[in-house]
Amino acid sequence: MERVQFQQEQMLAELKDLVQKGLFTQKEIKQIMQKRTAFETALVRRIPKKSDFLRYATYEMSLEALRKKRVERLKLPKGPPSVSDYALVKRQFQIFERALKKFKGDVGLWIQYIQIAKKEGARALVGRITARALQLHPNVPALYVLAASHELEHLSPSAARALLQRGLRLNSGSVEMWREYVRMELNFVESLRRRWSVLGIDVKGKGKESSKVKTNARLDSTDSAEESGLEDGQDKEAEGMQVDDEELGEDEAARKEIMDGAIVKAVISNAVKALPKIELFQSLHELLSAYPSPPSLRDSLLDHLHALLRDTLPSSPAAIKLAATRRLTPELTGEPLVDTLKEANNVLSDAVRTSSGEAREGVATVYAEFAEEWCAKGDVDDSLKAYLITSVHLLIQQLPAPAPPALLAAHVRLLVRHHASLGSVLLPPKVNSPEKILRVARKYTARAPSSATVWLARLNAEKQYAQAEDVERAWGEARSKVAGPHLEDIWLWGLPHPERSPQHPSPSTHPDTSAPSGSEIELLEHLLHESKRIREPAAAGRAVHEVLLIRYAAATHAALPHLIAHGERHANADVGADADAAAPSGSGSRSVHAQPRNRAAQQHEQDRALRGDENSTAGQQRGQQPDGVEERRAEAMALTEARLARVRRLGTAHVPSARVWAEVFRQEAQAQGGTSAADDGTGGDERVLSAVYEFWRQCDGVEATAVWAEWLLRSGRGKDAVAVVGRARSVLGEAAGEEVERRWRAILEGTETGAGAEGAGEEAEDDAAMTDDADITVDAL
Repeated sequence: MERVQFQQEQMLAELKDLVQKGLFTQKEIKQIMQKRTAFETALVRRIPKKSDFLRYATYEMSLEALRKKRVERLKLPKGPPSVSDYALVKRQFQIFERALKKFKGDVGLWIQYIQIAKKEGARALVGRITARALQLHPNVPALYVLAASHELEHLSPSAARALLQRGLRLNSGSVEMWREYVRMELNFVESLRRRWSVLGIDVKGKGKESSKVKTNARLDSTDSAEESGLEDGQDKEAEGMQVDDEELGEDEAARKEIMDGAIVKAVISNAVKALPKIELFQSLHELLSAYPSPPSLRDSLLDHLHALLRDTLPSSPAAIKLAATRRLTPELTGEPLVDTLKEANNVLSDAVRTSSGEAREGVATVYAEFAEEWCAKGDVDDSLKAYLITSVHLLIQQLPAPAPPALLAAHVRLLVRHHASLGSVLLPPKVNSPEKILRVARKYTARAPSSATVWLARLNAEKQYAQAEDVERAWGEARSKVAGPHLEDIWLWGLPHPERSPQHPSPSTHPDTSAPSGSEIELLEHLLHESKRIREPAAAGRAVHEVLLIRYAAATHAALPHLIAHGERHANADVGADADAAAPSGSGSRSVHAQPRNRAAQQHEQDRALRGDENSTAGQQRGQQPDGVEERRAEAMALTEARLARVRRLGTAHVPSARVWAEVFRQEAQAQGGTSAADDGTGGDERVLSAVYEFWRQCDGVEATAVWAEWLLRSGRGKDAVAVVGRARSVLGEAAGEEVERRWRAILEGTETGAGAEGAGEEAEDDAAMTDDADITVDAL
């Protein structure tokens, strides 16, 4: 507390000055002192938090804004600056300095400090901060960009150029750094152009004419000297004039090269040599197209960029698309848009025809993206959309078998999306009706039976135009035939969207029609059983099973409180507690929910009978309040037993991975307050999470131990958390134990998931203390 007292003493002069100027009253000064004392107390804890520093700085910024408003409103006479004029800003800087002593590795904190200093106009301080930040974080491009922009704002392009070049030496693989370097050189050229325009310097020839006038004048003066007989030094003067003329010509040539973008072109060339990636070309193309340069300069720079693109990435599909769509700018409308779009379409379709093998697959993918992108634009005419769809249709017919699956899927998607708006008149005759679209989609899946993208397009078409039985049949056929990428999307296609089911429903609320139904859970069980039959490749089968199991866990977690609260029943009661009953998990009609509610109710009735009539009579005299408490307790116990049964069934009837157990732990840790251990008094959360942890650590001991220890720490069980971490080395092994201890240290330091050593209770207390931080500033403003 001595440090808090010291900080309080440092505030006296500024607070006294604020009262003397009439900006704050004595009551407001007391409130400010109380707030600052609370903030300072939070900062001197054993392990301070970054959020405490940021809240303190935010309070001081709002206080400074209020002071400026009151100075403006009261119209105080201007005089020599006093301590209160700069003390609040100085305190903001001091808070950030204290925070950076604790969190030197937080780049975001450095950036916030730089932005605050720039906002307050502290030019020298910004330079010092950026220098310190770059010493600690030389591999963060954002810091170089901030430092260079600061130098450019204060008319120091040479310093900005040096900073960016230094950053590029250390981060040559950063697209952002190269983009900002090109932007800076563009700014430099534009500033020179405007300055020379103001000075009347023209690089298009007028400057050369003026130099010729000056040269002729010098020659005339030489002739007059010869006529007067002054021949000494004649050769030297003529030679000097020739040198001056050559220098003038070189200066004008240099100016013209600069205005033509020679510097920017050199930077672009160096960037391509250091980072020959399509992401760099796309970023620079976007920059050059949007920058307000003269049209001649913009076209010259884009020509140079695309020449490098053709030489560097001649066969890249993304590069072909970028070159083809180069002139499709947002401002194009009318006939120019039609001509440019057709030209780009022809270039891409020709590239698909001339390519072969894997290259054709890539080019067909970007062409499909191009067609779908432009058909999705609302300001594109229907005739242009029909032209693109017809072009895709004709290209598929012209290509030799097998046609690229991306092109087939894109054609079906375009037909389904735009059939209603375009009608049968604009579409080709072979695909201008729902029946024909379905026929084409089914033909495409026969041509590419293992492609997930084609099957997904067909399934959406079936859902749009076919009967329910046909849709179900097509989905089953897709699950049996599809292999390769996006296999999980096929298996999840027929399930309801996850957003429709509440993540954490409350058992006390009324039943929601969007809650997972029993049919959805039975369907997931059926799919889980079916996914076990996937043999080749084994990794794909495990991935599908894992995705389905995550959905299954989420569905059962969302449905369980509703079933317990409203007394609904499922056929498979007690399978979670009995491993033998859990073994035949393949049946699609079996349910996951145990029914501990009846057992808990029976136990509750037995307890009431044993207590006798006296307690019962006393309960009736108290208005049946004990019965209500006991009923809620019994309901909470029933829900805890059901949660345990769910976890045990997941671990015994299925083969969950570490990712599945992590999701189950997250679900159970975020259970509603009505089911928490604090409410029911049974330690339900700890029992359920402990069961999850025991299953989880068999798959991933390090992650499971770290997360379990963190939960114990947040729940006020610090000793138990330390014991769990201490056993990790002997249980998991030497290397895994060291990793657990490293994670544990990160949790204590507050760098992992925001955990602090004092736990969630202290943080909640701090939040309550700071609830009305702005009771002065916001209300006064």
